[in-house]
Amino acid sequence: MKALKGSRTAKIFAGIALVSASALVIAGCSSTPSDDSSDGGAPATDLTLKLGSLLPKTGSLAFLGPPMESGVGLAVEEVNAAEAGITIDLTAEDEGDTDTKAYETSIEKLRNADVSAIVGAAASGVSKLVLDGNVSAGILQISASNTSPDFTAWEDDGLYFRTAPSDLLQGEVLGNLIAEDGAKTLGIIYQNDAYGTGLNDALTTTFEGTGGEVVESVSFNVGDAQFDAQVESIKAQNPDAVAIVSFEQFKTIAPLLVNAGISADKFYMVDGNLSDYGDEISVSLEGAQGTKAGPALEDDFTDRLQASWTAAGNPEVKDFTYAAEAYDAVILVALASLAAGSTEGADIAAKMQEVSGGSGDGEKCTSFAECAKIINDGGTADYDGYSGDVTFDENGDPQGATIGIYKYVAGNTIERTN
Repeated sequence: MKALKGSRTAKIFAGIALVSASALVIAGCSSTPSDDSSDGGAPATDLTLKLGSLLPKTGSLAFLGPPMESGVGLAVEEVNAAEAGITIDLTAEDEGDTDTKAYETSIEKLRNADVSAIVGAAASGVSKLVLDGNVSAGILQISASNTSPDFTAWEDDGLYFRTAPSDLLQGEVLGNLIAEDGAKTLGIIYQNDAYGTGLNDALTTTFEGTGGEVVESVSFNVGDAQFDAQVESIKAQNPDAVAIVSFEQFKTIAPLLVNAGISADKFYMVDGNLSDYGDEISVSLEGAQGTKAGPALEDDFTDRLQASWTAAGNPEVKDFTYAAEAYDAVILVALASLAAGSTEGADIAAKMQEVSGGSGDGEKCTSFAECAKIINDGGTADYDGYSGDVTFDENGDPQGATIGIYKYVAGNTIERTN
């Protein structure tokens, strides 16, 4: 999976319909195999996989920590409970963000713990700062939420994967949605980092490709607390719609926009700020819309996730942004390790495309236990998860992705509309 770094075919799944991305969207150490594999389905290996997670407990993406951490935790529990020849030993550390730089201490702790793979970081900007070091150390890195297009062509020795789609897809869906809603002019407020600039570029290209005009595009830095100048610039152009590409800064930006006379039903948001805010925001967001990756989740998955997370003494997860992607990241790494009969990062990476269905002719399966049995029986597993089919291409990108469209209702909560 080292090889070809180039463009890839991408598809967007909306609801049950498959549409092209250009369509308008309505809606540590290796273990030696043991000799106890003579019985059908019996584990062919006895592996202990040291897995790390680098996810935001603090910082501007802290609201995404619980859904992703709970997804990782549930997956670890279910892999270990399956007793299928691999046990995960998880070390969890705080990512923080590019402003707090908590990741600098955390990544060293994970590398010193001899982890073979890391789930994270959440922010594309943080992943860009730690990825080269992980590659040098032979550590596989898989993110549930990195969306910067830059990772597609990154020189990563085949050690980087993501279960979230590139911003090229989300930007396309959002830009088309805004145009379909009748907006002819658009203002964009975006954060000046890998995530924000990538989405700003993709959104601008798509919206202007429909015949619309981006009349103002203003940035801010992660760590900024004042956004009056950006709001004034947007207000001066009086656009039909306003897209806000941010993390938790939206809690400050939204009231400023409303107080400037821009109604919330003109807001278009992204995965980094789309959340059930309730009374955390002082103005009504009713009518605002946004996009984020992931299909509608099955109740059984969210019930299992909540049960696992709250049993550890945590409050209930408020929303499930990237929970499925984090869960699937762990399952895929565990399956690849089992298929490789190894816990070396490079060996696991060599099997990631196969177990996702991106290569080979595997047998479809939808749980770790089911897929592990196929592998232990000598077959090839093709895992389809809660975040979708995944199906890694040669760059470690998912070949297809589900992009959900959401709308705010009374109480500042979101409902899926596609």
